[in-house]
This record gives sequence, structure tokens and C-alpha cells, in this order.
Amino acid sequence: MRVLIVEDDLELARQLKETLMDAGYAVDHAPDGEEGHFLGDTESYDAIVLDLGLPVMDGVSVLEKWRADGHMIPVLILTARDTWSEKVAGLDAGADDYLTKPFKTEELLARVRALIRRSAGHASPELVCGPVHLDTRNGKVTVDGNPVRLTAQEFKLLSYLMHHQGEVISRTELTEHIYDQDFDRDSNTIEVFVNRVRKKLAVDIIETVRGLGYRLDVP
Repeated sequence: MRVLIVEDDLELARQLKETLMDAGYAVDHAPDGEEGHFLGDTESYDAIVLDLGLPVMDGVSVLEKWRADGHMIPVLILTARDTWSEKVAGLDAGADDYLTKPFKTEELLARVRALIRRSAGHASPELVCGPVHLDTRNGKVTVDGNPVRLTAQEFKLLSYLMHHQGEVISRTELTEHIYDQDFDRDSNTIEVFVNRVRKKLAVDIIETVRGLGYRLDVP
């Protein structure tokens, strides 16, 4: 899963990026509203963390432009001021949730997880496909109750497929959602990761749809 942070406080942005990466996300960062708008407009993200008090272009304007252009990416806004008017302005501009600075990183992670789950149509923090269970809260994967150890990239791939069960996901889409902007992306490696995940799960739930991509479903 891939997240964009739009935050001009570089130290806070660094902390947020490290926290999200440690939680298994691919993360990009934009230091101002203009760059943030461009990335949100041209790249594929599963969620965006957006500060409202940004240079060049403020967060509300960025969000309004995304929504006007039809981008439905879940957005969590950050605000330094605990005022109802700022929260209302962000929510009315199209935000899905908000956090007031300062905040606990655990809460931010929980809210990001919830946004991504809800946008994919899941209410529970535990995703289930047949005997495979993936707990989004702690990153644990089990098959018939037995733990399965995955690498970071394997987990990202399985997590994305689990969030989008029943959908045909192309190699390109998987590549866009498990790598950050600076990574040397190669969609050919997706097949390698899929084969590794299949072998580790040892259950036939990842279907290859010839010429289109992959679909996660219970056989």
C-alpha cells in the first residue's frame, strides 16, 4: 500500500515517513502544496496525509482541486490548530478524516489503516480470504491459524490483493502501489513476488488472469 505525505515541517515529515515505512507502507513526501497536488494528480496512492498549513498552495485548495478533478483517494488532514472552523473547512473540501497536531503516531497509523480499509469496502481490521487471514493492525498473516512470514514487499503485495479481493489487478497497478516514487520499478518482479507468496501461503487463492493480471479469490 502506498501513502503520500504532504507536510512542510521536514522533521515531522521524516518521522511520519519512517513510521509509515516501518508499518509496511511505500511512502512519498511533498514539502509544499504545489508539489503535493502534482503527485496526488499524477501518481497512484491508497491514502494521503495532508497538512492544511502549506506553503505555495494551502491544503484546502489542494484538496478542492483533487476532488474537482475526480480523485477519490482517501485523505487525512493535519491541522496545527484545534478549531472547529478549520476542521469543517477541510471536511467540506473533501477530507475523509482529520488529526490535530500534536498527535500520537499510533493514532495516525490507525486512522490511515481505517481509511484504506473503508475505501476498499472493508469494515474489519482483519482481512480474510478462505484460510488466509491478514491483520492490518500488526501486519501478521496466518493460514489456518499458522503464522506465515513474508518479506516487506511480499506483504505489501498480499495486502493490496487482500484489500481488493475479487478484482483483477494488473502488474502495473501492483507496481504502482507497492513501490514509492524513487524506487526503480520493474513490473517483471511482480511475478517473482506472486510466486513467492503463493509458495509461502501454500493455498490456491491467487489466480493468474492471462493477459490482465492477478485476482485473489477463494477457489
